[in-house]
Amino acid sequence: MDALTLSRLPAGTESLRAKLRAFLDTRMASVPPQVRARSWMGFDAGFSRALAREGLVGLTLPREWGGAGLGAFDRFVVVEELLARGAPVAAHWIADRQSGPLIHRYGTPQQKAFYLPRICRGEAFFGIGMSEPGAGSDLASVRSKAIRTDSGWQLTGQKIWTTHAQHAHYLIALVRTTGTAADRQQGLSQFIVDLSLPGVTVRPIVDLAGDAHFSEVFFDDVALAEDALIGEEGAGWEQVNAELAFERSGPERIYSSIIVFDTWLQWLRTLPAPEEWAVTLAGRIVAHLAVLRALSIAVTAKLEAGENPVTLAALVKDLGTALEQEIPRVIADAIAGNPDLIAPESLLRTVAYVSQICPSFSLRGGTREILRGMIARGLGLR
Repeated sequence: MDALTLSRLPAGTESLRAKLRAFLDTRMASVPPQVRARSWMGFDAGFSRALAREGLVGLTLPREWGGAGLGAFDRFVVVEELLARGAPVAAHWIADRQSGPLIHRYGTPQQKAFYLPRICRGEAFFGIGMSEPGAGSDLASVRSKAIRTDSGWQLTGQKIWTTHAQHAHYLIALVRTTGTAADRQQGLSQFIVDLSLPGVTVRPIVDLAGDAHFSEVFFDDVALAEDALIGEEGAGWEQVNAELAFERSGPERIYSSIIVFDTWLQWLRTLPAPEEWAVTLAGRIVAHLAVLRALSIAVTAKLEAGENPVTLAALVKDLGTALEQEIPRVIADAIAGNPDLIAPESLLRTVAYVSQICPSFSLRGGTREILRGMIARGLGLR
């Protein structure tokens, strides 16, 4: 497969766009851009269930479990369209993107039969239980622990920066089943935690923009059944790296600021004549987006082939995050630098919101420093 092939979506996947655009036309037409800018941080369970009824949640999961039995390229098209419109996808996002595929890859038949159909119907929402206080980017040093009991496992510890845990039904937690934090990658396992269990406490974290996308989650002697364990005990590090490849490779690592860019372009089109500075800036952003999209499609091809492109996914995430953070900054500078052109309030509100929240773009899914360390190791430079 040559580089040109890797940069293009297969022709058959494009048919999904028409169906999804028609659905979004009925759901998103009157939503203002400052709301649409929240997109994959926007939680709307009703929207996710409606999308599931259209067969557009769990696309890559097998039909026997309620999925569409399609591939990673098909999901790329759906994700791209949802983000381009600013759809509120947070409710089903994590389950569709990584929790479902992780359970399908490593879970028992019983786990697949219970969780996957619920994910595909938009009835089971998941959170990511990786980061901890003092072990955010240094994931191998997690301290939360699960110990065996006569009836299963007892879980203690804490997770932080868990997206929408206050709304989720389940959490897939990376914890220690043997050893201590000094053992690093050894002795780690993954568990499905029902967030309604006694001993689980969720505390939302309010951000600079006044939203509560993230939460702290506390486990105080939470009793888990034996079948809460995903895969093999002690194989958590391998599994979580496979999960992170799903998390870091998609279009959401490119398009988090796309509503700002689109709203700015719509305003520019209403002006009497295009300004040279605006054309130059728009062209530069489009050129960067085109290259990053090609890279993201190339990573999707690796996933489609059953590979685990950890280094490539980290590279795309790092480059994509940099552009996502640059877009609101350069557009804000362009608006401020041309005071004779009065920008509409909706554009100003959208730029203000994304400018407030964009510092988090280089934290979620792995910090820039950690990703660059992974890239260096993957290239044999470290």
